[in-house]
Amino acid sequence: MKKIWVNGTFDIVHIGHIKLLEYASTLGSVRVGIDSDNRVREKKGEGRPYNGIEDRMEFIRSIKFVDSVVSFDSDNTLIDRIKEWESEIMVIGNDYNLENVIGSHLFKDIIFFNKLPNKSTTSILKLIS
Repeated sequence: MKKIWVNGTFDIVHIGHIKLLEYASTLGSVRVGIDSDNRVREKKGEGRPYNGIEDRMEFIRSIKFVDSVVSFDSDNTLIDRIKEWESEIMVIGNDYNLENVIGSHLFKDIIFFNKLPNKSTTSILKLIS
């Protein structure tokens, strides 16, 4: 079975996350890497994440499309986690198709998943505030 890598913040889990993980599971065994709390604050600012790393890992671990979950706190740790899993394929949201994807050189294939319109943590937070 192929090993599939997905990573992200997964701060407020929503249907877009579920659909991404469901799709990834059709390709093989899914490992999810989740940004540490400090990394989220560095990238998204103070006040984030809303949910701590242990809760976010437990949310994702409980989804039937996910086989394992790890966390990472730096680009180097992310690369180490990818190497440990020996992933063949990365599945990532299509909003990253113009970005430098960390660790992309480690995969045989990167699949950009078409995100659902208006289904993102950012759009949810805008509605709340």
